[in-house]
Amino acid sequence: MGPAAGLVALLAVLALRAGDPAGAAARGDTFSALTSVARALAPERRLLGLLRRYLRGEEARLRDLTRFYDKVLSLHEDSATPVSNPLLAFTLIKRLQSDWRNVVHSLEASENIRALKDGYEKVEQDLPAFEDVEGAARALMRLQDVYMLNVKGLARGVFQRVAGSAVTDLYSPRRLFSLTADDCFQVGKVAYDMGDYYHAIPWLEEAVSLFRGSYGEWKTEDEASLEDALDHLAFAYFQAGNVSCALSLSREFLLYSPDNKRVARNVLKYERLLAESPNQVVAEAVIQRPNVPHLQTRDTYEGLCQTLGSQPIHYQIPSLYCSYETNSSPYLLLQPIRKEVIHLEPYVVLYHDFISDVEAQKIRGLAEPWLQRSVVASGEKQLPVEYRISKSAWLKDTVDPLLVTLDHRIGALTGLDVQPPYAEYLQVVNYGIGGHYEPHFDHATSPTSPLYRMKSGNRVATFMIYLSSVEAGGATAFIYANFSVPVVKNAALFWWNLHRSGEGDGDTLHAGCPVLVGDKWVANKWIHEYGQEFRRPCSSSPKD
Repeated sequence: MGPAAGLVALLAVLALRAGDPAGAAARGDTFSALTSVARALAPERRLLGLLRRYLRGEEARLRDLTRFYDKVLSLHEDSATPVSNPLLAFTLIKRLQSDWRNVVHSLEASENIRALKDGYEKVEQDLPAFEDVEGAARALMRLQDVYMLNVKGLARGVFQRVAGSAVTDLYSPRRLFSLTADDCFQVGKVAYDMGDYYHAIPWLEEAVSLFRGSYGEWKTEDEASLEDALDHLAFAYFQAGNVSCALSLSREFLLYSPDNKRVARNVLKYERLLAESPNQVVAEAVIQRPNVPHLQTRDTYEGLCQTLGSQPIHYQIPSLYCSYETNSSPYLLLQPIRKEVIHLEPYVVLYHDFISDVEAQKIRGLAEPWLQRSVVASGEKQLPVEYRISKSAWLKDTVDPLLVTLDHRIGALTGLDVQPPYAEYLQVVNYGIGGHYEPHFDHATSPTSPLYRMKSGNRVATFMIYLSSVEAGGATAFIYANFSVPVVKNAALFWWNLHRSGEGDGDTLHAGCPVLVGDKWVANKWIHEYGQEFRRPCSSSPKD
């Protein structure tokens, strides 16, 4: 199989399920790309229209009922109303025999609600699935962890990092969007159902607090109640080892629902446990945060994300500089690119204003219909995973002349051959709610990697273009090199994945930090070893 055939085979694996743009709207994947979340606004607007028509119908029905009520009431308020009047006597009998029956059994109310339900059923197939609720809830927990966000603050719509007594505002929205008690309950329940009581407890506590404050109020849209929140929180505390809190919450539950035998039995159980072990009365449960999936570098990774890419020490090193780059290419002679050397080992460079706003928007538009949930290689399979939340699409250079222009620009700037089969097609990625990609290498670390199906060697270099800006988060963190780079709209980040010897550079372990606020788009161009022999020659030193 030749190089070109190898490229086709690789992209068939990498772009699994990408043949049909209609499949991009698969239910259960809405949360994994912000562009899919934005599309969910359209069916909600349709639902708003349905509800508006229903309300107008109900308002007209209630006006008519009010008219009937006022008419009959006026007859009863007139003490001089003579039933001896045959006309009044007739209407009284008629009202009691038929008018009241027609009012009570009127089909207007059922017709209004039926129209609303029929409209909802037509829209239902376009709505997010429960898996999206779970994914969005896990995203909030991820943001809570990585950026050390306060749950009470999040519930109020405030993005604050809390470390001990220090409180830092990470993002100040123009308009506060607070969460309801039911919202907080649903986040806590997702964690609860996973057996993750570390996250379940603070969210359920906030739900209990908000439900207490609005107890007695009825909200049509709520699924949960104060009793539900107390029940789940009590058991979460019990599972975490805090029997005293579990007992207190269960007793409060019985104040609202005294006939619940299950909770009554739990109260007896907790009382017995505390009587047998009095020390548990004051025991404070210490719940460990789950490290799932297991990540040895998690502390370093999250620390670099929390800096939001701020690395002031870089500007004190003379060998890190800025310049206008032409790479001796006639293509760039009249329009050099602004180059900023970010790091030396590994060599990482940021090219500012590499593309224009118009070009970035066009690339996003070309990719959007083909976006599919991003996957990672797992043996011979490509699987979606929790540690990579995004959607991606592969664009051939035949899709639009802009992609050919982009390849020429990348080739001129890097001096590398970026034509297939020596480079992969452009991969466009849109991150989801709290979208991230935990620490990974771009180059293959196993000889059985699908990357070798291209028959053009390993990925020697990465050229990543930021197609959008974000309000907060989303930095690119290099773990072992201990620095991070913020999202810079229209800029491109370049680094070598391999040493000149062909060995992988371990210092290029990197991650896409969770997007705190914003819609992050990037485009990746991965360049392979073969075809670069005279463009990036091997070194005589195996250390290079």
